[in-house]
Amino acid sequence: MLTHDEKISLLKIQLGITTTAFDAVLGFYLNAACIEITREGITLTDDDLHLELMYAAWLWRKRDTGEAMPRMLRYQLNNRAFSEKGWLDG
Repeated sequence: MLTHDEKISLLKIQLGITTTAFDAVLGFYLNAACIEITREGITLTDDDLHLELMYAAWLWRKRDTGEAMPRMLRYQLNNRAFSEKGWLDG
C-alpha cells in the first residue's frame, strides 16, 4: 500500500507538476476523490489506485476548465461499482 505522499507523487507525474508548491492542494483532491468514489457505492481497495488518481486528476483539471467527467472515468467507475455488486459476473 502506498503512502499518501507517494500517491501525491504519482498524481503530480500524471498532471506534469514538478514542484512541491501544490502538494497540500493535491492531497485535498486525492481525499475528495476517495470521498466521491465512496459516495458512488464503491469500496476502495489497494487495487483502485488508478481510479483514485484518475478522479483526482480530473478534479484538478476541472477547477480551471469546468470540463465534464470524461467518459473513460465514468466507464471505469461504473464497471467498478457493477463488479462490486456482482452485476458483471459471467
